[in-house]
Amino acid sequence: MKKMIKKASKIIAKASSKRFKKTVESVQTISLNKQYLKTVPACNVTFRLPKQAVPDAKTVAIVGDFNNWNLNQTRMKKLKNGDFKTTLKLNRDREYKFRYLIDNNRWENDWVADKYVPNVYGDDDSVVIV
Repeated sequence: MKKMIKKASKIIAKASSKRFKKTVESVQTISLNKQYLKTVPACNVTFRLPKQAVPDAKTVAIVGDFNNWNLNQTRMKKLKNGDFKTTLKLNRDREYKFRYLIDNNRWENDWVADKYVPNVYGDDDSVVIV
């Protein structure tokens, strides 16, 4: 009986560990990743839009203060898992408003932006603080 209980405990611990790891991985895939540079007052910010937000998207562009809201300047790369990703070097000590443009016809905010601010179109813009 003790052996069965010990074996069941190991199986439960292993399953729980896998669920925890999967949860952590899914959170990591939707986060803004900031890497501050030591030699210049800048930060490499990786933006990642998860497949869950745009399951059928063909293209995604990130549009914001950092590219003068140019719709075509910053296309994101589609990853094998269906997420879209890009990294931008942004000046430190600033806030940048941005949004994602999906297939040139639909806007999406970042799910884990540092904050949101209303825009003139009646929606909110995502904000990243660096």
